[in-house]
Amino acid sequence: MSAQVLLASSARGAALLAAALDAGCLGPAGRRVLVLAEGAAAPGLGDLLGARVDAVVPWREALGAGEWSPRADDVPLWERYLRLAWGLREERVALAVESVETGPGLALAQVFVDAPLTVYAADARAYGPTRGKLDPLIGTRVERLLHLDLVPGLAPLLLSEFGVGAEAVPAKAYTGVLAEMAEAADDVPSTEGAVLLLGDGSDEALYPRMPAEVAALGHTRAVLAPHDGTPAPSAAAPGLTLTVAAPTALPEVLFARSRPALVVGRSSPALLTAAALYGLPVARTGTGALLERLTPYEHPDRVPLTLLDALLPDLAGGARPDVDVAALVRAVGFVARPRVLPELRPAAEAYLRATPAAARYLPRRRLAALGLPGGLPAGLAVLSHGAAARRVVRRARAVGRSLGR
Repeated sequence: MSAQVLLASSARGAALLAAALDAGCLGPAGRRVLVLAEGAAAPGLGDLLGARVDAVVPWREALGAGEWSPRADDVPLWERYLRLAWGLREERVALAVESVETGPGLALAQVFVDAPLTVYAADARAYGPTRGKLDPLIGTRVERLLHLDLVPGLAPLLLSEFGVGAEAVPAKAYTGVLAEMAEAADDVPSTEGAVLLLGDGSDEALYPRMPAEVAALGHTRAVLAPHDGTPAPSAAAPGLTLTVAAPTALPEVLFARSRPALVVGRSSPALLTAAALYGLPVARTGTGALLERLTPYEHPDRVPLTLLDALLPDLAGGARPDVDVAALVRAVGFVARPRVLPELRPAAEAYLRATPAAARYLPRRRLAALGLPGGLPAGLAVLSHGAAARRVVRRARAVGRSLGR
């Protein structure tokens, strides 16, 4: 029987791994080794997962701190070393990692060159495209993508260029793990009846603005879940009592423990989890402005932010964009990574012709560079069939190919 090496690169990912194990999504194994990268070092996670695996080892213990990847000539030595260090002997190894595009997941995939791969995604990045042209020697080894069904009916784009099948981890298993984490957590403030504010670390100015916005709507109590490493505000808005949670606590643990009246944020992955898995009222704030500033366009947060903006109500009110979310995601995915998903061009062209509201998410300059509808001003569109115009479009598409990585 094969051994499984499970790599947790984030606290959210570790929770999803535990849920996948509970639900039987990872199948049988003779031995399971959980490797905890530094980003997964949330309080209690080692204990939580320790009961579900045979061994828990820190990434730093075996491979040191920081980014690392093996030199090709050293791969056999590294595989023998890790097999010895992790008690894997001669078993066939299977890997489950949060990403094969960068970081520790890619490094392990390079070391265990024959290992079949399961990739899991604990947030809405599953719905976005692969970050770049993945080495086929790795991409063709990916057997499954495990993800949370945060947008029912929406198919993930991640790794779809390799025909990887997506499988949703049951929501009940995931919320069960979060309930365990909430029960074991110390000093977690109650969010019962309060507004839960989710920090995202992208803009410190957002922190004082969110309390003021919810106070203006008549709320009198709020709990802030700050992004790790971002200073929390020292004072709340007038009329609002503000409690600040520890930055190491997952926001999901807060609403797994008690039910807030409203969850507010801008780019936190927990917004969709609150809405889809807990049925909580949610609202976004500042997401549109963040989308406009997000660079480069192919940023991995592009699709998650687009989903938040298109699906969730704005805290300040106003109508949500009237868009076909599945078609929008395919169009944004193609425009972000045209070389990764070239087969989506016809669908993107059709969507852009039919949907003027898409301009909110697909900037004209990017469309022009890729020779897509909406890239030319309306007054010039009638010229698009001329020979000169076709030369311009071909040149623009060449530029577009250099943009897609």
